[in-house]
Amino acid sequence: MKSVLDNHPRRFALTNELHARPFTPTDAPGRVLMIAFKQTENAAERDPAADRAHLTALIDRHGAPHPAPDANHYFADLGRFRLKWERHTEFVSYTLFESGPAETLFAPALIEHLPSDWLAQAPGKVVAAVEIELLSVADFDAAVAALDGPLARAFSRESMVAARVLDGAGLAIGDFRIHEGGFTRFALVLHGEVGDRRIGRAVQRLIEIENYRILSMLALPIARDAARRLNQIDRELTDLIRLVASSDRSAPEQAILDQLTALSAEIEALSAATAFRFGAARAYEAIVHQRIENLREERLMGRQLFSEFMMRRYDPAMRTCHATAGRLADLATRASRIADLLRTRVDVAVESQNQKLLASMDARADMALRLQETVEGLSVVAISYYAVSLLGYILAPAAKLAGIDKTTLIAVAALPVIAAVAWSVRRVRKRITRHH
Repeated sequence: MKSVLDNHPRRFALTNELHARPFTPTDAPGRVLMIAFKQTENAAERDPAADRAHLTALIDRHGAPHPAPDANHYFADLGRFRLKWERHTEFVSYTLFESGPAETLFAPALIEHLPSDWLAQAPGKVVAAVEIELLSVADFDAAVAALDGPLARAFSRESMVAARVLDGAGLAIGDFRIHEGGFTRFALVLHGEVGDRRIGRAVQRLIEIENYRILSMLALPIARDAARRLNQIDRELTDLIRLVASSDRSAPEQAILDQLTALSAEIEALSAATAFRFGAARAYEAIVHQRIENLREERLMGRQLFSEFMMRRYDPAMRTCHATAGRLADLATRASRIADLLRTRVDVAVESQNQKLLASMDARADMALRLQETVEGLSVVAISYYAVSLLGYILAPAAKLAGIDKTTLIAVAALPVIAAVAWSVRRVRKRITRHH
């Protein structure tokens, strides 16, 4: 029946994403080999066409059909073995499955299906390589005998982990070491009734534990390198905050600001350079712990569990990465607080300078007022002198007729003239002051 629903354009793609990477049904006895390739730089931005071209070059040698142009998952039965190809965010993986008993445990039979020239043309370097031996035995005692016999010689005793899985129907063994040929080894010993799909899920979880363990630990050397520089930055920030908080003003604010700006820029550059790797490490770490939890492991005769191995060896490495990321954020916050303190110090200094400037301006204004009053007094004297002299010349004929000499006339006229000039100057000053 034709659907009448008006679907979101991404509905089907998002739904199919949940089913895009199904578990591969796997038989026991048999063996599985997985190789993951990753570019050393900018792997998340690599060309997907190069990954698919590399896959096509392999399946063309076996006459298998090509994947879809935009495929991120491919499965084919190539006769002697089955091939599963997956393209992930940072890496691409090839998994080979072969059924049937083996004469020798971990024999290099599957790797021989991958031509050396084809391996040399891979779009990246091998970041993880896993081989899993699948054994089928009669009962639990036979499984323990295999663990203590031939399997014990295939793994390192110091780091061997072993647990009961598949609800007690099998044993999972590994040591997380790189053995001959460059592969990390796991073994799955089945001694009960287990379907091929459940075996396939257990195999996939073991592969993903190793893949994402390696990918998450790529952040560890970056964290160690960054930690050394962060120790230096921490000391330099401590010195800066002492300078800012000190009453000693021998260090100018501009020099402190220049050094603080350089450190803040370096912190931001480190954060930008490590953000993706640290973020990916957190995501991959969560997958590792989830896959171990999905194994539902049970203790086997006092042997070390997968979760215990990770707690002792893997978790401290991840905590180092988390601590470094936390220190970056903390140092960025500290640099911001120092900038605030420096800004406060500059504001206080500016305010002090403004107060001194205002006091200086008040002193200048007072001096100018006194000078103005002095000039006004001199102006009154000068104007009065010229006014009295002019008045003397004007009134001299009349004074002569009245029998008053010139000196007496000037003396009599001086006082009212001075008073009039002083009054006029004061009035002009008040008018000017009112205008301003």
